[in-house]
Amino acid sequence: MKRIYDFSRNPAHRNFTVSDLKALKSSPKKLTMSNPANEEEVKACVEAGIDLFVIGPRDIGMVRSVAPSHFTGVGSKWAQFGSNQEIMDDAFKAMMKGADMYYTLRSFDVMEMMAKEGIPVHSHIGLIPTFSHFCGGLRGWGRDADEAMSIFKTLKRMEDVGVFAVEAECIAEEVLEAVNKKTSVVTFSLGSGIAGDVIMSFVADVCGDFSEEDKPPKHAHAFGDIKRLRKQINKERIEALSEFKNEVKAGKFPYSKTNISMTKGEKDKFLEELDKWTPTHQ
Repeated sequence: MKRIYDFSRNPAHRNFTVSDLKALKSSPKKLTMSNPANEEEVKACVEAGIDLFVIGPRDIGMVRSVAPSHFTGVGSKWAQFGSNQEIMDDAFKAMMKGADMYYTLRSFDVMEMMAKEGIPVHSHIGLIPTFSHFCGGLRGWGRDADEAMSIFKTLKRMEDVGVFAVEAECIAEEVLEAVNKKTSVVTFSLGSGIAGDVIMSFVADVCGDFSEEDKPPKHAHAFGDIKRLRKQINKERIEALSEFKNEVKAGKFPYSKTNISMTKGEKDKFLEELDKWTPTHQ
């Protein structure tokens, strides 16, 4: 565990630092990354030993309360902000709350602007779902030499403007293996083979849970079956609610064992007083 000052200049600890991740370029060591979305998932990731997190900007406070020492990146959606200044303001705000890097899909100018201010910039190469309209839908990238070179040139351009790390999504594994040796940018492989410096997968995909996709992508591998458990839980929920309704309709519920009874002898006294009662004001 490394002692640091975070970007608010508060003393803190981190399991990994920016420097540690850059050092992966010359190391056979592989780290893992996922995207916990609530306290339960954060705790599970910590207990399972997941190394790095990437989350939505609104979740940084929650993550820091549960996992104060985990390297955690946050970011904004492509169209979330209109101006460069708004993006910068959000990035600074996230870093001040405890983020360790900031994800953006915006222009090279924005990436460079952030990097010049000392923000570890995280971007994206290969399949970018937000821009899937422009490439004919969700598909693999780098299957031919021309597209592979285009990926490499984009990566080097990002490196030139100071990008620290990229999510390399659905790129042919041979391509990522080759370009990763020719860049200082840290690569997070999502469906792009084992050559990435960090291997990334979503919590829902790893755990076999429901996700935004009707059908899991090719790169997703379920190591668990939470979806089955959720279906079982929902089935139990419906059955329990149905039985509750039926018992009420049949006049059987509430059961005597769930009811409260008066102390022995107090019922008769109460009923006697009740019979004698008359209104004070007619």
